[in-house]
Amino acid sequence: MRVTVVDYGIGNLYSVCRALERCGGEVTLSGDASQIEAAPHLVLPGVGAFSDGMRGLQERGLIDPVQRYATSGRPLLGICLGMQMLASVSEEFGCHEGLGLIPGQVVAVPNKTTDGQAQKIPHIGWNGLVPAAGALWGDSILKETPEGTAVYLVHSYSVVPDDPGHRLADCLYGGHRIATAIRRGPVVGCQFHPEKSGEAGLAILAQFLNS
Repeated sequence: MRVTVVDYGIGNLYSVCRALERCGGEVTLSGDASQIEAAPHLVLPGVGAFSDGMRGLQERGLIDPVQRYATSGRPLLGICLGMQMLASVSEEFGCHEGLGLIPGQVVAVPNKTTDGQAQKIPHIGWNGLVPAAGALWGDSILKETPEGTAVYLVHSYSVVPDDPGHRLADCLYGGHRIATAIRRGPVVGCQFHPEKSGEAGLAILAQFLNS
């Protein structure tokens, strides 16, 4: 399966590409607008600050190509920062406009538990995936993923979709439900790092490639 990984000067590109290759993907790493728009599958990875990620896309002229790709009906996967950039706006270090592919806001992960105790930020570690309220995994990249499967996260911000129906999976952190996977049609985001989540993560990437 052919897949293009967006190179916009930020992100853990090598590990994402290697993981996709392990899943049978024929991977192209590209910052070329025409290659991105022609991709059969597209992955938008990323780590770091939201504003830096959006600036990287803008400076390379990739915002419009990614947005046009998303209207094509072909599968798009955002990973970590890539998932956050799918949203409309982020409050990280000011107010910054995102791609608007899954309407919603990127907000800070709570620094206190639901019972008022301080908790560490960034949220780093393994957490079990749980279905979001009303979410069904059967037709998604999580269709072969059992509830409770542990995945690896490193983040200080998370997406809150405007439409709760766009939440696919959550994790619990200090009693709070944090959106860990979101979806709007063929556009999907994973706050967790599937490329760092062992065999479970590879299975999720393989499901994306087969979608």
